[in-house]
Amino acid sequence: MRKILPLVLTGLFAVSACQLVGDDDPGDEAHRLNAMTSFPLHAYLPDAGSADGKAIGTAQWIVARKCMVRLGFTGFKTLDIRTVDATYPVRQGTLAGSSSRLGDDSPYGVDDPDLAAEHGYHDRPHDEGTDQAMEWPADQYTALTGTFESGESHQAHGRPIPEKGCMGEALRKIAGPEPEPTEIGGIKLTGHYSVAATLWYTAHKAATKKAAWKKAGRAWSDCMKKAGFHYPGPDEASADSDWFGTEKASGKEKKTAAADARCKLDTEYIQSVHAIESRAQKDAIAQHKKALEDQRAADARTLANARRIVAGQS
Repeated sequence: MRKILPLVLTGLFAVSACQLVGDDDPGDEAHRLNAMTSFPLHAYLPDAGSADGKAIGTAQWIVARKCMVRLGFTGFKTLDIRTVDATYPVRQGTLAGSSSRLGDDSPYGVDDPDLAAEHGYHDRPHDEGTDQAMEWPADQYTALTGTFESGESHQAHGRPIPEKGCMGEALRKIAGPEPEPTEIGGIKLTGHYSVAATLWYTAHKAATKKAAWKKAGRAWSDCMKKAGFHYPGPDEASADSDWFGTEKASGKEKKTAAADARCKLDTEYIQSVHAIESRAQKDAIAQHKKALEDQRAADARTLANARRIVAGQS
C-alpha cells in the first residue's frame, strides 16, 4: 500500500508516542518525520483523533442509529453511542485469529532498530489501549455499511438498505453528496478527501523520480549490503514475500527489519526523502490551492453540521 498511496486514509493520522520524545536520541528527527502529520498536505486531511474528528464520528453514529431503527433494528434505539463513536463496523468473524499484521501506517516503514528487532515488519500487538474495531452480525453489518457478500439481500426487514448503508447515509447528511471517485495507481478513491489524497499520491510519485531520492535509496541499499542484505530499496525489503502468511515475524525478518531501520538512521534516508516529498507537496498545494481551500471550507460546514447534531442529543 505504501507504494500506491503513502498514507492510510482510514487509519487516521494519530500522532504516535515516539514523536513526543526529546532531542537527545539521534533517531528523534527520523521518528518525527516518519509520520503523516509531518507533511504539508496533512493539513487538508482528517484527524479522527482530534476533537473535531470525534465530533464528526459521533454525529455519524447518531444519524446512523436512527437509520438502523428505521430499517427495523429496534435494539439500536438504546445503542450507547459512546461505545462505538471511535469505531467503524467490521463484519463478525473477520477480526479473529491475529493480534498483529504485516505492514505499518508510517510513510517510510520501520525506523526504530530495537522495535524492528522485536517485531520485524509486523505491527506491534494492538493491546496498548487504542480504540478497537467492533464486530457486528452479518445483517447489521450489511445495513450499517452497504457492503454485501454474494447472495446477501440488499434489504433489511423488507426495507431497502441505503447506498453505503446507514453509515454512508449519515455521512452524506452531515457532509453533503460524495464527490466523484478518483482513480490513482489502480485504486479507486472515494470520499470527501479524494483531492488531497490524489495530490499526495502524485507528489509522492514525482518525488521518487528525483535524482536525490534515488541517491538516498542507493545509500540505504549499500548500507544493507554491508549488513548482508540485498534489496534495491526499503519497499522491497518490507514487502519481501517471505514475511507474508505468518502471524509473527521470523528470525530472518527481524534481522532484516532491524538492519533496515539502522540503515535508515545511519544514512539519514528518511530526512533526505522527506525533504524531497515535502517540496513536491508544497508545489502541489500551490498549484491546486483553490480546490484545497474549497475542501477546507466544506470541512468547516461539515463540522458545524456535526456539532449541531451532537448538541441536539445532549
